[in-house]
Amino acid sequence: MRRLLLVVTGLLGFGAFVSTLLAAPPVPDSVIWETGIEYSNPADEHLQLNLARPKVGNGPFPAVLCIHGGGFRAGKRDSYDALCIKLAERGYVAATITYRLAPKHQFPAAVHDTKAAVRWLRANAAKYNINGAKIGVTGGSAGGHLAQFLGVTAHVPRFEGTGGNADQSSSVTCVVNVYGPSDFTKSYGKSVDAHEVLPLWFGGNLETKHDLHIQASPLYWVTPDAAPTLCIHGTEDKYVAHEQAVWLVDKLKASTVEASLLTLQGAGHGFKGADAEAAEKALFEYFDKKLK
Repeated sequence: MRRLLLVVTGLLGFGAFVSTLLAAPPVPDSVIWETGIEYSNPADEHLQLNLARPKVGNGPFPAVLCIHGGGFRAGKRDSYDALCIKLAERGYVAATITYRLAPKHQFPAAVHDTKAAVRWLRANAAKYNINGAKIGVTGGSAGGHLAQFLGVTAHVPRFEGTGGNADQSSSVTCVVNVYGPSDFTKSYGKSVDAHEVLPLWFGGNLETKHDLHIQASPLYWVTPDAAPTLCIHGTEDKYVAHEQAVWLVDKLKASTVEASLLTLQGAGHGFKGADAEAAEKALFEYFDKKLK
């Protein structure tokens, strides 16, 4: 079988670890792989996820939710299939989700969907041998933003939505944020496509929808209750400026939240070669540290 080629493209949200599939990702004998599982059905949308889990072992296993990028307007959950399978090989239950996209669905629809996915994992913990007290989340660019938003808004009822399993918590144990934006009010002029992407998600630009740009920015929701976070960001990112990660990590630390930043010198919005390897290694090590 041809090997999976891991590439990353630009555009705000065509983010980290985006997989271009030369063939379906190989599933080792040690992994149970299921696709097309419905986790939420807002407005008859039938949102689905793909799920990888260890075939052997006592469990319950920690879980990782993977959120694809695509500028809040594109992307597919399949881009994280390979990462989910790798995580399952390492002893995790890993899910990659479809969520509602702009311009049809504007903020906070995608936020509601990611929170519904976390609640679904907890509601189905017994069925899939998940440790509901150990759920991490990751994503690249737009997915990194949504992952980070989960990490800072666990106790904000307005963002829960009505996606099901309301009796479960949407809190996460930790976040690996791969070049996700933290402050949309400072994206314009620092990103090559923010002026195209963000108005689609907010229904207007910074001038006409300034309040939503603030409400959607993880930086403004940081409290001492935020989840521990690892940010991974390149210094030459033209789509989400490296400073966005610096601001976020500084704010988390100021709030006494454990946070760290892996800066990849010279890397752009999309990691290749040694940068991709370093980012993936850091992700695995961080989840092993926080979830096992």
